[in-house]
Amino acid sequence: MSFNRRDLLATGLVAGTLPLLGAQPGLAQAPSYKPEAGASLRVLRWAPFVKGDEESWIANTKKFTEATGVAVRIDKESWEDIRPKAATAATAGSGPDVMLVWFDDPFQYPDKLLEVTDVANDLGKRYGGWFPGLESYGRLGDKFIALPLATIGNAICYRESMVKAAGFSEFPSETKGFLELAKALKAKSKPMGFAHGKAVGDGNNYAHWIVWSHGGKMVDEKGKVTINSAETIAGLKYARELYQQFIPGTESWLDINNNRAFLAGDISVTANGVSLYYSAKNDPNLAALAEDIKTIKLPVGPIGKSVELHQTTECIIFKHTKFPNAAKAYLQFMFEKPQMDSWITNSSAYCCPALKSFIDNPIWTSSPNHLAYKTASETLRPNGYAGPLGPGSAAAMADYIMVDMVAEAATGQRTPEDAAKRAEQRAVRAYRNT
Repeated sequence: MSFNRRDLLATGLVAGTLPLLGAQPGLAQAPSYKPEAGASLRVLRWAPFVKGDEESWIANTKKFTEATGVAVRIDKESWEDIRPKAATAATAGSGPDVMLVWFDDPFQYPDKLLEVTDVANDLGKRYGGWFPGLESYGRLGDKFIALPLATIGNAICYRESMVKAAGFSEFPSETKGFLELAKALKAKSKPMGFAHGKAVGDGNNYAHWIVWSHGGKMVDEKGKVTINSAETIAGLKYARELYQQFIPGTESWLDINNNRAFLAGDISVTANGVSLYYSAKNDPNLAALAEDIKTIKLPVGPIGKSVELHQTTECIIFKHTKFPNAAKAYLQFMFEKPQMDSWITNSSAYCCPALKSFIDNPIWTSSPNHLAYKTASETLRPNGYAGPLGPGSAAAMADYIMVDMVAEAATGQRTPEDAAKRAEQRAVRAYRNT
């Protein structure tokens, strides 16, 4: 999808007919980034699971082109392809100017990214500050190498009727009861199903929850690898028992597979973004299913408190861009209140904002199924826990070390002890080589 000056001439909307970005209401105190003459941008983002997300992003981009005359081309890739596409662009020094990327991926190639500290500090000052967890994904030392965009919240999605048919009047809030529910669902109704494949969102969310809820962690506060611990092994033993109650085949599931299984009626419980609910709600043929869907936070494990990863996404600008001012102006524009409010609203609670001022949006109270996702940006635990984010955590995440470990132990490919030991060896290399 592209917008250019020729398109806008037909509507009479051209650069010069609208005020420059720095002069717009609401931007009077903001830095002004004057796009370079003849500037054009290519933006690469992840493929949407919620139609309103993409539609709003495109509409806001068109408004930017109307205000500046800067042509913007928007491309999209599957979730799994975003990481390698970004790494390739960083290595080659060519490709998109702006990208929407995952988690701490920017720390894999920080020297290839345009610093955006000025934009980030200004937005944070004017919009209530950044949620700390999300801020850590964009900040390297005292500099911002990325603009935290949003958290794609992850919560339990379940069929209320099937949970009740299994003998549970309420959804269990702790891991012990959750396992008992899994056993009952397999025996009396439809089983659970969680992704054990290299799923960027669902696989990581589930694997980190398994380990963290039992007290395990990849590294300690100083970044020393500690994944091979009694707590981790306890989590892996739990995962093994839980997996045996699942629908067969989850070891190959990517982010789309649990959606398909749930909507087909093959499973009764999974973890997903709110997009799963809207896939049913927006399909007249699935009206009864939509009415049956409820959402709730993941159960609390032996550590006694809720711990959730949640998927984060950031905006980066590559240094190879020929139009750095235009790129900064574009991101600044997309983060301003009119555009951000519209995007959050039309994403239907799928995207939780990175800036605190934007959490006051009526979308979060428009449906009971939104509440489990509202605090995602506030409560997320960064994937590098308990150490700092950096090249080591990014390498471990990109190599799916946590996901593989949980899958190996859950499916019986390795014993929990062997899976933890192998993860430790891989993590040591990841942190040593960065």
